[in-house]
Amino acid sequence: MSVLATTAVALTVGYLLGRLRPWDRLGNWAADQVRFTGSWGQGGTGRQAVVVLAHAITAPRTTWNMMRTPATETQVPMPVRDPNWGTDRTPKDRGGAA
Repeated sequence: MSVLATTAVALTVGYLLGRLRPWDRLGNWAADQVRFTGSWGQGGTGRQAVVVLAHAITAPRTTWNMMRTPATETQVPMPVRDPNWGTDRTPKDRGGAA
């Protein structure tokens, strides 16, 4: 009876894990955190370690490629402001007739 009960529990757990797909969910969560969270400093060192570890476990090839790729320039140059912007506009630019 014990073998039958163990088999039934193992099949039920396997079925539920297949339906819930925790591995895929963990991978999607880690990928979203890496891509869309923004600054890595927002979550603290412990959170960063969990995210990197989860991403490395669920997507090792992607993690390896990300580590090998050099960082891109993320600083956006400040826009140059024209101090005479309001006075240099024509009446057509303001919405009036030309």
